[in-house]
Amino acid sequence: MDRRKFLKTGVAGATGLMMAPGIKAATPSFKGRTVVISSGNGLRATAQAMELIRNGSDALDAVIAGVNIVEADPDDMSVGYGGLPNEEGVVELDSCCMHGPTHNAGAVAALQGIKYPSRVARLVMERTDHVLLVGQGALRFAKAHGFKEENLLTDKARKAWLRWKEARPDDDWFPPEDVDKDKKGKAALDIPFTYGTITCLGLDLNGNISGVTTTSGLSYKIPGRVGDSPIIGAGLYVDNEVGACGSTGRGEENLKNLTSHLIVEFMRQGMTPQNACMAGLKRVLEKARLMPRLMKKNGHPAFNIQYYAINKAGEFGACSMYGPVRFAVHDGQENHHQQAEYLFEWDKKTR
Repeated sequence: MDRRKFLKTGVAGATGLMMAPGIKAATPSFKGRTVVISSGNGLRATAQAMELIRNGSDALDAVIAGVNIVEADPDDMSVGYGGLPNEEGVVELDSCCMHGPTHNAGAVAALQGIKYPSRVARLVMERTDHVLLVGQGALRFAKAHGFKEENLLTDKARKAWLRWKEARPDDDWFPPEDVDKDKKGKAALDIPFTYGTITCLGLDLNGNISGVTTTSGLSYKIPGRVGDSPIIGAGLYVDNEVGACGSTGRGEENLKNLTSHLIVEFMRQGMTPQNACMAGLKRVLEKARLMPRLMKKNGHPAFNIQYYAINKAGEFGACSMYGPVRFAVHDGQENHHQQAEYLFEWDKKTR
């Protein structure tokens, strides 16, 4: 079979499984509970996703619709429209998604001018035999599928970038020591700064799991920098037989450990989502100690990172390197914020 014919039949099959009315995924005897979990900025996402799941939506449809709310929010400076730009004042977006029933995935990185990178990531999954498209290739792909190119730099984000440029005109190769981020992404110089992201994981009525992660990445980054968010196994991993994990925070440390995949494997071995997240977090800390630049003088890490996980039974958990920090969850009964477990408390400098 030639490649073009393979793509046509393969995409039709995958899309039919996910989208055609009347076709239900396997596991009709599912007796667990539905659940949606997200990062702290995802309370609206979990509400939207659960509403769709209750109405019979596939988990991937639901979680992408959920994060679209945040991608379109100009007041969230860590995701989509309104996200903080790179050092040249250009907003570059990254996203990936993974569909449990088919174990298929799609991702985009360094995508400019498209408000909903999570939707483009899904199209990469459905319309190609690739997993990841980047830069201009990702933009051309999005435009070919009808996405409108637009300016994503809001006036609020532009002013923040200008303040950063005035304070740091030439140096972004390593984060300067006096730009020490707090839990809300505020820098010591009162310049908005974030590693922020949104991840959202869902378990639907058929017992199927899917997830999505989307971000504008590290604030004022070197153009072309890509963190963990669009990388399968780092920013997100789903195994429909076991569970799913997503991450927010410092992507470089997550990339070095592929921790979302690791956490799912811990759950496969029998750990609860909570214990698996903590075990993954401790692995990141253990490896970070090999690089003195990543550690403070008091021996604590100089970065923050969070993990969120669900399993096949509808159990969930979340952990953060620093806390207290909240995550969003709809447990099938109530949509609410909940405190994540953490290893270290914020000190006065990072608050």
